[in-house]
Amino acid sequence: MRIRCPWGTTDPLYIDYHDREWGVPLHDDQRLFEFLILEGAQAGLSWITILKKRPYYRKAFAGFDPGEVARYGSTEIDQLLHNEGLIRNRLKMTAAVENARAYLNVQQAFGSFDAFIWRFVDGRPVRNAWKNMQQVPAQTETSQKMSKELKARGFKFVGPVICYAFMQAVGMVNDHLVDCFRYDEIGSS
Repeated sequence: MRIRCPWGTTDPLYIDYHDREWGVPLHDDQRLFEFLILEGAQAGLSWITILKKRPYYRKAFAGFDPGEVARYGSTEIDQLLHNEGLIRNRLKMTAAVENARAYLNVQQAFGSFDAFIWRFVDGRPVRNAWKNMQQVPAQTETSQKMSKELKARGFKFVGPVICYAFMQAVGMVNDHLVDCFRYDEIGSS
């Protein structure tokens, strides 16, 4: 039997996400945008809630095309707020659209969002060595710096805790516990 991080063992959706996505270094701008929006939507909620709603988000946010989402106006935001498959929070919906616009500005300034965001870890994943979940931080000095810069560039719902969750999700840090089978798999990729 495979040993997994304790949070990744309770639901088939969680298990699949843990085993295939979480912590894998991601360099695709559109997928990075997806995680930025989903992590912001998750604020105050469980990640399993977001995973269950992910297909609805993909459809509502044009496959997470930041160029398309950046064109959303008040009519589209109102439509999103009536979509029962989404987290119907006006601040989060408005933030997603504003983040798409800020995202495009970062892409233009840096050539890609990937080039911008991965510089916070010098282009290489940070490989931690946690033995239990209590050791895993909710935020770090790096996520605090990332949050500050994203906010300065017009992003919303990007506090240091959200930024650290984003870093974990997209593999900027390997926070699988050392006895988890994914720890070495990801560390050697």
